[in-house]
Amino acid sequence: MPANSSERNPIAIAFGNALRVARTRTGQTQEALGLACEIDRTYISLLERGERQPTITTLFALSEQLRIAPEVLITETRQALRKPRR
Repeated sequence: MPANSSERNPIAIAFGNALRVARTRTGQTQEALGLACEIDRTYISLLERGERQPTITTLFALSEQLRIAPEVLITETRQALRKPRR
């Protein structure tokens, strides 16, 4: 497992940030989202930290529970990747 964010996949990090923003907008905890998606809270945490990448099935489950289209998370991930790094 990578020791720091510079060793993690930038796409996974950007997706995790998009997921965290979407989750907090709905007021859900990691645990509540995990229960609703039938996945462990720790997996939500790993996704949000960019340490794991979701399957397409998980992406759709997350999106459904967050009440957004899956492409919203993808678009927000892409936009984050296009921002210049400081």
